[in-house]
Amino acid sequence: MRAGDRGAATGARSPGGFTLVEVLVALVIVAVSLLAGVRAMGVMARADAELRWRLLAQLSAENRIAYLRAVHAFPPTGVTSEACSQGTLSLVCRQEISSTPNAAFRRVDIRVVRQDEPERALAEIFALLPGPGA
Repeated sequence: MRAGDRGAATGARSPGGFTLVEVLVALVIVAVSLLAGVRAMGVMARADAELRWRLLAQLSAENRIAYLRAVHAFPPTGVTSEACSQGTLSLVCRQEISSTPNAAFRRVDIRVVRQDEPERALAEIFALLPGPGA
């Protein structure tokens, strides 16, 4: 055995290679980066769904106000709830009608919630409806 062969036999590393520890550290760094990317994609998907629900809820609320205006309704004061689904999303519109200081108008508050999550409003709007002759 020559003196130059002795270093290779004892496990000394060659100048161009990586040790097992270096490779494992690199793999951990890549794994953490990939997990962060997957988590970010999950958050973005959830935000996208939330935005879609809010848009559809806003459309439902605006549709309800437009309907009341189109039929020239001057509804009595009180609170009513009815289904106002948009596509496959089951929504409930809660309509609260109250009087105003001017008796010729009614205030209409519409609050839209998901049917399976009634405590969290997705959209809330209000409008003033003129009475007959106003």
